[in-house]
Amino acid sequence: MTRPTSDPGRQRTPSGRAAGPRSTPSRGAQPRSGQPRSAQPRSPQPRKAQPRKAEPRSSQPRKGESRKAEPRKAQPAPRKAAPAKQARRSATTRTPAPPPSRPARSRVARPLPPRPGRPEIRQRWLVGVAAVVVLVFLVRLVHVQIIEGPSLAAQAEAKRTATAVTPAHRGDITDANGVVLATSVDRYTVVADPKAIKDFRGAGRPTVDGKEVQDGALGIAQLLAPVLDVPKNELAAQLVGESRYRVLAKNVVPEVQRAIAELKIRAYVRTDLTSRRTYPSGTVAGSLVGFVDDEQSGQGGIEAAYDELLSGTEGQDTYERSLDGLRIPAAGQESVPAVPGHDVQLSLVHDIQWKAQDAIDEAQRKTGAEYGIAIVQDTRTGELVALADSGAVDPNDRSTAAVAAGSRAVKDVFDPGSTGKVITMAAALEAGHWTPESKFTVPYSFTTPNGQTFHDSHHHPTQRLTLTGVLAQSSNTGTVQVGEKIPLQERQDYLEKFGFGQPTGLGLPGESVGLMPPADVADWDGRTRYTVLFGQGLSVNAMQATSVFSTVANGGVRLTPTLLKGSTSPDGTWTPVERPAGERVISEDTADTLLRMMEAVTEDGGTGVNAVVPGYRVAGKTGTAQMPAGKGGWTYMASFIGVAPADDPRYTVAVFLKSPRSSIFGGEVAAPVFSDIMGFTLQKMDVPPSTEPARPFDTEW
Repeated sequence: MTRPTSDPGRQRTPSGRAAGPRSTPSRGAQPRSGQPRSAQPRSPQPRKAQPRKAEPRSSQPRKGESRKAEPRKAQPAPRKAAPAKQARRSATTRTPAPPPSRPARSRVARPLPPRPGRPEIRQRWLVGVAAVVVLVFLVRLVHVQIIEGPSLAAQAEAKRTATAVTPAHRGDITDANGVVLATSVDRYTVVADPKAIKDFRGAGRPTVDGKEVQDGALGIAQLLAPVLDVPKNELAAQLVGESRYRVLAKNVVPEVQRAIAELKIRAYVRTDLTSRRTYPSGTVAGSLVGFVDDEQSGQGGIEAAYDELLSGTEGQDTYERSLDGLRIPAAGQESVPAVPGHDVQLSLVHDIQWKAQDAIDEAQRKTGAEYGIAIVQDTRTGELVALADSGAVDPNDRSTAAVAAGSRAVKDVFDPGSTGKVITMAAALEAGHWTPESKFTVPYSFTTPNGQTFHDSHHHPTQRLTLTGVLAQSSNTGTVQVGEKIPLQERQDYLEKFGFGQPTGLGLPGESVGLMPPADVADWDGRTRYTVLFGQGLSVNAMQATSVFSTVANGGVRLTPTLLKGSTSPDGTWTPVERPAGERVISEDTADTLLRMMEAVTEDGGTGVNAVVPGYRVAGKTGTAQMPAGKGGWTYMASFIGVAPADDPRYTVAVFLKSPRSSIFGGEVAAPVFSDIMGFTLQKMDVPPSTEPARPFDTEW
């Protein structure tokens, strides 16, 4: 009987082999030895027959052949079931167990059916992930709100807070009578925000010429160009870019600023209040007043010397703004008002300053001098009434750097020359070495005991001069003889007492204190010990030389020169300047005697006759100082310094001309300028003429 190839009712044993069907076994089949049929596991459901691989059947009958039932050999103990992933054999054929010595046959792998899903696991994962996310956000929220909250709030406030600086009005500079020499006016700087301008929308509003306003930079240019009076295309080019700050115009007058405000483009173009310094008097005291920089800080002259008084204190306006740059009305605001500077009143008199400048300019042109200096000082107070430089500049003109040069009256130094002989005479009189009428034999050339030879400026026969005559004739040889009685240390002391080698006290920028011989007189060489007697071998500035004569005119008391009369605070309080006490240099008797001796200089036979002022007694001294000119050459400083009225001194006038070409002598080129300036000053200040006649000392014997 032929055995079927498949049997749906067959089951597999625990060893993986197919078991027989539940029904009666086929004919000739015998139960396996040692395995009762009831012990075989049954499958609850029939499995589909699986194809099996071809196997050698040498011991099996061919298909269609009958075979006799043979008892089966005893089977070994059932093996463990093969893994689920192992291939199962066909259900129709039972494959006998291989001999123990042969390896197990490979089985075809059969995929297991998919396991049913478990949604509760996925739910747990989702809940866990969500909890972690919420926890992260919660931690971040706590960190932002509690830990970083105050800091972030401060940063946000800082971003929307703007601070506008309100410039302080700089104080005015006036002369002694209130004439304005320097003042400040309100001006505006026009600033654009090109990055914000990209978002500008014309919104259909018409321009000045009736055309529709475009968007962006071109639209702003359409509105702004007519107000600033600039070409529209050029302005539009400046409004393009990523910058947040671009200056379009400076020093805009208030009228133009109001016109810009009416355009209502504050979010894109703003006007910042600034200040502009102007000098109404132009060149009058131009070199003296100085100038300010773009930040309104003093950079020269009076502007720099009294900058702390003039500058004031800036104010601040702090407010919150929106994204488009507009001020938020309801937000907090804080304003600190600016404090204006003090008005400074100088001791200068505008008209006298003008006259001094005009006279020194005219002298420079006539004599061909390199430059000139003129100083007018009140002998009773030390106040300067005029301080003039030739070629004075206009501080309003910044086309050159001349405005920054400063006044030569304090920054240029030179030998005082024969004007320095006044110090020698003061020392000789104060110590009692000589009297005004002491007699001297004065040759053109004189040789000192140490072999130093000196000459006078003019050839002359030997003269018989008094001490007054030596001063009136400005004799170098006679002055050397006078000084032989004056000890070296005494010579040094009087130079210092009269202010040489020390700051003048004016406080002007660039001042030079001059050059002095060695402090230890033992280091003076054989010639210097004599040259200092007639104003050589040392250098001073014009103010230092002028102070010598003012000291004599003030009864022998040296006052610190000053340009400042006082200041007025913003509330109108007037504060006069504090003046240091004067220092006595020589006695009043010596000063009076010396003034009478200096009157002889302007009398007939003196070197300063051209300095006479009609109606007034004048005492003074001429000077011609030799000074190096570079490249081994020499030049001269011609000067005349005098006081008037000599009987009741009120003013000192000093005139200096460097390198005059018409003449090198101060009596010829500087004395006439002195007469012009002194005469104008006395009349302007209503000084009455001299009433007492001069009482000159004898000049010869």
